[in-house]
Amino acid sequence: MGSWAYFDPEYETLSIRINPPQVSVDNSSCKECTLVKVDSMNKPGILLEVVQILTDLDLIITKAYISSDGGWFMDVFHVTDQQGQKISDSRTIEHIEKALGPKGHTSGILKTSPGKRVGVNSMGDYTAIELIGRDRPGLLSEISAVLANLHINVVAAEVWTHNRRIACVLYVNDDTTNRAVDDESRLSAMEEQLKNLLRGCGNDDNAATEPGSPIIPQVTIDRCEEKDYSVVTVRCKDRPKLMFDIVCTLTDLQYVVFHATISSDGPYASQEYYIRHMDGCTLETEGEKEKVVKCLEAAIRRRISEGLSLELCAKDRVGLLSEVTRVLRENGLSVTRAGVTTVGEQAMNVFYVSDASGKPVDAKTIEELRKEIGQTMRLNVKKAPTNTKALEASGWAKTSFFFGSLLEKFLT
Repeated sequence: MGSWAYFDPEYETLSIRINPPQVSVDNSSCKECTLVKVDSMNKPGILLEVVQILTDLDLIITKAYISSDGGWFMDVFHVTDQQGQKISDSRTIEHIEKALGPKGHTSGILKTSPGKRVGVNSMGDYTAIELIGRDRPGLLSEISAVLANLHINVVAAEVWTHNRRIACVLYVNDDTTNRAVDDESRLSAMEEQLKNLLRGCGNDDNAATEPGSPIIPQVTIDRCEEKDYSVVTVRCKDRPKLMFDIVCTLTDLQYVVFHATISSDGPYASQEYYIRHMDGCTLETEGEKEKVVKCLEAAIRRRISEGLSLELCAKDRVGLLSEVTRVLRENGLSVTRAGVTTVGEQAMNVFYVSDASGKPVDAKTIEELRKEIGQTMRLNVKKAPTNTKALEASGWAKTSFFFGSLLEKFLT
């Protein structure tokens, strides 16, 4: 296993103090959108940080021009709100300037933990739990039960599955103090129990490609001989948070984006990234290229929800998520994606579910669900949207808290 050269963190902060980031939010240069311009010193992961800030505000990136050769990072993002309008809200503009500026808090937000299946981080009054592993029926129910047994309340969460794998981020707090969990023994017990659950799922590195995906993205990798880059080109149907998912995947695979051009033309998106591995090498072997292509295809597809959408609203309490997921499991339903949030005393959950055998959910199962949980909470059943416009209209893009407005809400 390779080792990283030592890098004094004081050097980075000194450089930033000498050359602070320059951020401008321009509403006059373009009629259709707001231009967000970022000039700063280049550092590993900075593109992902910037894209995440914009994504967390539920902004739609219609175009972007990225350049980070040498020691400087210069980006221009064309953005709109969810209704396709310019960003006019002064609080949103102030948040962008603050988050991306010299006093921004991006460096500590949801850093990934390479090689770890369970990551735990403190974020103000909340504890963020990140889990990645092999999926199996009932896993979400078991995760929820572990937290409930430890008297840990799930305030917000997003869960998705793809290709027999699961990834989820849960924001939790202590059910007695409503603050972040700071008891080291409870944190250790929680982390160990969650790791045991994921170990029980087997090896998650060799999942087969799932057939019948509703979107067939085109991902190609070429070589730019003149500048010695690998060029990743992506063409697919556009959808909310597409750029974030692609940049996040490249970052997780330890590739650095030096230049990029992003554009959306109607329902389709075209994105081009000039990359090298963190060690400075381009993608040379067919095996390396195939891995990147498959990972990007999975990243593009993983937000596409199929099956039924179950929207539930109830008074929040510890163990509510555990109870709901247990009922879904006992009725033979698999959760393919979920969003959980709490507003005041109300918990609002959205579950995309399918039959555990892959068949459509029958009416009898829905009726059983209504009888079992309809007495204590409101239940609304919908057919899951299968296209981008319907996905946006359904409100999923707006209520998606991990990739939506959760961080802005919690950090203000």
